Order: sequence, then C-alpha cells, then structure tokens
Amino acid sequence: MSDSHLKNTRDGVLAALGAYFIWGFSPLFYRAIGSAPALEILAHRVVWSLLLCLVLVWVRGQIGALGRIFFEWREMLTLLASSLLVSSNWLGFIWAVNNERALEASIGYFIFPIVTVLLARLFLGEYLNRNQLTAVVLVVGGVAILLLAQQQLPWIALLLATSFSLYGLVRKKIPTGPLIGLTMECLLLSPAALCYLLYLNHRGTLVFGTSGWELDVLLACSAWVTALPLVLFASATRRLRLGTVGMLMYINPTCQFLLAVYAFGEPFTRAHLYTFALIWTGLLLFTLDSRSRRQTRQHAHPK
Repeated sequence: MSDSHLKNTRDGVLAALGAYFIWGFSPLFYRAIGSAPALEILAHRVVWSLLLCLVLVWVRGQIGALGRIFFEWREMLTLLASSLLVSSNWLGFIWAVNNERALEASIGYFIFPIVTVLLARLFLGEYLNRNQLTAVVLVVGGVAILLLAQQQLPWIALLLATSFSLYGLVRKKIPTGPLIGLTMECLLLSPAALCYLLYLNHRGTLVFGTSGWELDVLLACSAWVTALPLVLFASATRRLRLGTVGMLMYINPTCQFLLAVYAFGEPFTRAHLYTFALIWTGLLLFTLDSRSRRQTRQHAHPK
C-alpha cells in the first residue's frame, strides 16, 4: 500500500471519527441550550446553518451549482421533501434530549440501518436474504419488548430511525452533493423558521436575545453542529470504503447511549437491557452479513 493511499485512508478515518463523535456528543450541546424550546432551537439551527452553508458554498466556488437547482423543479421538489424529513428528525432529536428521552433517541439511531434495509425492500425492491431478515426480526423483537414494558410505543426511536432512513432514500435520488443539498434544504426551511422566530419575538417569548450572550452564541453555533459533521462525513465517504464508514457509524448512537445513562442519569431498566441485546445482536448479524457479501463481490470481481 502506497504512502499516499495510507494517508488518504488515515484522513478518511479521522474525518469519520470527527463526524460521529460530534453527532454522538451533540446531546451535551442541546442540553446546554435546553432553556430554549425545541422548536425555537430548530428554527435557529435552520437559519444559522443557512448562513454558514452559504459562506462555505461561496468559499468553495459552488454558487453556480447552487443556482442551477432553482431551474430544476423536480430536484427542488425532492429537496423540499428531504428538508421536511431532516427537520422532523432534528426536532425529534432535540426534543428527546431535552425531555429525558436521550436513551430512546440512541435506540433510534441503532435501528436506523435495519429500517433502511426495510425501506429499500419496500421502495427499491431490494432482496432481503436470510441473515438480513433475521436481523430485522431481532430488532422488531427488541422494540416490541420496550413497547410491552413501557405500555407505549417508543415513538421517538421510530421517528428518528424512519425519518432519517426516508431522508437517505430521498437524497439517494438527487445527484446534488451534501453541502449544496444542505444549503438548499435550509433555504427551503428558512422562511418558516424566520416567521416563527418573528412570531415568538412579537409575543415576547423569544429566548434569543433575552437570556444572556452565552446562550445566543450557543444558538448561533448550532450551525457548526449541523454543517461540520456533514462535511466531515462527506469527506470520509470519498476516502473510505462504504463498509468501513458503516462500521464506524455505530460510534454515534453508542456515545448517545453512554451519555443518556451515565451523564444524564436516565433509567436503564431490564427491558432496556433486553431491547439493546436484541438490537445489538441484529446489528452484529447485519454487519457480518454485509461484510461477507462485500468480500464475496471482491473475490468475484478482483481489481
């Protein structure tokens, strides 16, 4: 392996780790700004992310690529759908972290790969082999245990897993890169976000500008929490094999899980233990199956 290839791989791993650790420890950030309502935090996240993304697009000389999308109505409609999905994911996660449901949120991101496989089967006609089907059954069993124990649907976990999986499915149909895509999504969401912030200001309930400059700075920094991991993730996917990126992905919900139990003190019951045991077993089976099939393809089609 050449030195340049080793450096490329090392940079890719570092980028992936950066993205996943930022996402994994982001609950600490949202707890820090938890004095603001979840919907106001979401509005700030959209507006400040738009400003940051526009600067990044300009610095990278991609203004022309951004402007081109305005003349592609199919792409605009698809991005509108993706913006609604990602905003619902953001809102659900922010609400969960600030309402003692971070543990359930971590479950959502653990089951996300399995939900993605199910959606691919339903919407793309992709075949589920025996190992994948077994993984799905194990995850469904884990969610069922939590449902029976809590006597309520773990809707946060299902919302986060489903919205992010659908987001990935929709974005798969758009050739737009991650930065341009995020910029357009924030641009499409910004009118509603700005109107909501103006409405809160009119009612005198806007937290921004009334609770100290420290909170205002943190709310503005939500742009970096949104855009930076996405840019790092895009860099990692360009440098690493998809399987490596997928394996490292579990750092994100693992960090969230540890924070929920050990930092936020959320109760970890026997039902949670059984649920996580089934989900982790399903994920392990799913990961090993994906690795085995990838190795089979490489042997069948060596470079």
